[in-house]
Amino acid sequence: MRKIFIAMAVTAMLGMGMTSCNNQPKKNDTQASADKGTVADSKDGLKIAYVEVDSIMSQYQYWKDVTKLMQGKQSNIQKTLQGKQQSLQQAAQNFQQGVQANKYSQQQAQQIQASLQQQAQEGDALQQRLGAEYQKEAEKYNKALSDSIHHFLAEYNKDKKFSMIFAKQGDNILYAQDAYDITDQVVAGLNKRYKGMKK
Repeated sequence: MRKIFIAMAVTAMLGMGMTSCNNQPKKNDTQASADKGTVADSKDGLKIAYVEVDSIMSQYQYWKDVTKLMQGKQSNIQKTLQGKQQSLQQAAQNFQQGVQANKYSQQQAQQIQASLQQQAQEGDALQQRLGAEYQKEAEKYNKALSDSIHHFLAEYNKDKKFSMIFAKQGDNILYAQDAYDITDQVVAGLNKRYKGMKK
């Protein structure tokens, strides 16, 4: 389930691919600086930047807190399901031993067997229900993550005036100069805002 949670989070992050557009032409054409996060304008006035998704996932305190919370929920689900499974296995083993010892009449054996089957079905239903609840909660946190980043970038971009901000995940951007990487600034800003909200 944790893999589903992380995969959904990455999908949410990739959805943040751009922010506002700036249609104002630039008077001075400059080449991108080699310094990380010092972004220059291209000749056509387009000002772009990118954010490393992996860095946000590993450094954004909100996401660390959410991941810890969801790992705890996953652990509780696993314990609950394992407890049910062990209980059912023990009951089935006791039943088998009772049958071998001729402890039950045919009617009693049928009743116990039917009860065990019902418990197995209830266990399957519980697993599906808990899995669906976990996925629903994961989707809620993923949406909150995406909204948090979008809202922050909207505020951040009021001064920076980027035409586009890309989410870099793996090789989806084949090449980009470090000068266009604003990850550190974004992570610092997100954490500062999150810390203020927690207070």
